[in-house]
Amino acid sequence: MALAGKMSMSNEDLIKEIQKGKLLSEEVVTKLKRDMLLSGQSVEALISSQRLLDDEKIAQLKSAVLRVPYKKLDLAAIDKKLFDVIPEEVARTYATVPISQKDNLLILGMLHPDDVKAQDALKFLARRSQINLGVYLISWGDWQAVLRLYSPYRSEVEKAVQSLGLKEGGAQKVISLEEAADVKEAPIVTIVANTFREAVQSRASDIHIEPQQTYLRVRFRVDGDLKEVAALPLEIAAPVVSRIKVISNLKIDETRTPQDGRFRTRVFDRDIDFRVATFPTPLGEKVAIRVLDPSTGLKGFESLDLLFKNKEMVTKGLEKPFGMILVTGPTGSGKSTTLYSMLQELNEESVNIVSLEDPVEYFVSGINQSQVRPEIGYDFASGLRQILRQDPDVIMVGEIRDAETAGLAVQAALTGHVVLSTLHTNNSAGVIPRLIDMKVEPFLLPVSLNLMLAQRLVGRLCPDCKTPEEAPAEVQQLIKKAMSELPTEVQEQFKEPYQIYHSKGCSKCKSKGVMGRVALFEAFLMSPALEEIVAGGPTVQKILKEAKGQGMITLRQDGILKALQGKVSIEEVIRETEDV
Repeated sequence: MALAGKMSMSNEDLIKEIQKGKLLSEEVVTKLKRDMLLSGQSVEALISSQRLLDDEKIAQLKSAVLRVPYKKLDLAAIDKKLFDVIPEEVARTYATVPISQKDNLLILGMLHPDDVKAQDALKFLARRSQINLGVYLISWGDWQAVLRLYSPYRSEVEKAVQSLGLKEGGAQKVISLEEAADVKEAPIVTIVANTFREAVQSRASDIHIEPQQTYLRVRFRVDGDLKEVAALPLEIAAPVVSRIKVISNLKIDETRTPQDGRFRTRVFDRDIDFRVATFPTPLGEKVAIRVLDPSTGLKGFESLDLLFKNKEMVTKGLEKPFGMILVTGPTGSGKSTTLYSMLQELNEESVNIVSLEDPVEYFVSGINQSQVRPEIGYDFASGLRQILRQDPDVIMVGEIRDAETAGLAVQAALTGHVVLSTLHTNNSAGVIPRLIDMKVEPFLLPVSLNLMLAQRLVGRLCPDCKTPEEAPAEVQQLIKKAMSELPTEVQEQFKEPYQIYHSKGCSKCKSKGVMGRVALFEAFLMSPALEEIVAGGPTVQKILKEAKGQGMITLRQDGILKALQGKVSIEEVIRETEDV
């Protein structure tokens, strides 16, 4: 594929060429010449800044400058099957869209055919797909129109916005409650409803609706990464937020302080909970919405993907009639998902399970769930005292945050209850020192603490486009060192030279190379040897040595095993386990 380089003609030559093509009037040509349009900035930036041309005329001018032919697109003639060849992520990242294909020649439209990164990406695509590429320069409007064909959500939202008949205006506009009430309600309802449906379909964990200086930004968090999915007129920011407040039972007239709420609705024939939090900013109210989809957030114990010794230890910990099971890791590492999986494993008719959460994320049948409300004095500590009067067999406390909660959790474990909770430490070996730091007496830990489990989340490689390859020499050495510390029966399942996997990206994973996330674990149990360490003054190093003596698989080792199985990339495993 040969793409034109940057323009080298003089201003005079450019003016003559433009005049020949009758692209601009004599008056505009004079203005362009006087302002030295091409001195120091791109053609597109300078013309746009002076509002001299519409985007189609800008594209025609760029075509003359870059000597890449311009094409006006016929949307009806575009075959949507080509969207599998050029996925939406590629189209957005490199400002390109497919136009047509005949035999092995794929014709593309590009906004910036002189973009070196875009050229390299498309050349790679051509080599991988064994096709030849032809390029036309297209206008920004045509590019946006084709992008809307990729996503019905964008088209539906745009149609709803257009039906409001908003005038093109400046940046920030303040809308009072009365003005918001005058806006036609149906399009706003459509925008909000379609946003929720698109979030569920995209497997988003969060929706962010954020007023910016010139527009209302809508972003989804998918597989841990935030991505903008829509840019709406700023004029509809207040009506959209008001609509969300109405269905979340929040105060519409209160915009000065944060509010929390939730609602449940049926999307794609399944019940989805949405947890809503508003936050005041100088530009208006920001809304963050957690999408709680039981089909993705509630996992069975087997789907946790615990391997070898980790699975054996967690199973033993759950079988004990009393004692604490603590899950550790940073915020967003999937600790709550793991706790819910354990609760479902313990959830039987003969077992009374009571949970104390902040907030309740998923409603699980058969479990008595309660949400703390610190603003009225109902926190983890006071709630835990009340739970003990509910005749529980299993208690789940969302998080041990302070010395009082830690002490009560230990007492509950000592009095014959199974207690599940989370704690913030870097690894599982840090659990005991952290509890002692919270003023828990060391002599109480051997009889109250059963299992310590740490975890991290990494991206799951797309099963459709992942391919194996032999690991580079330095990675071979890293894998070999980690495997040498594992039991022989584990080592025998993976032979040298070690194979790792990478995903190129495809239409199914939207060119990201990952679909969902996988947890990395490390677990170990309280043991007689560990009791002696606790009694004699525990340190992380001593605890870690004993844990490895039990056969514990560390976070990095678990990640390497999953990389060898083709579930995750070795590079992300190394990056996520550097601090442990």
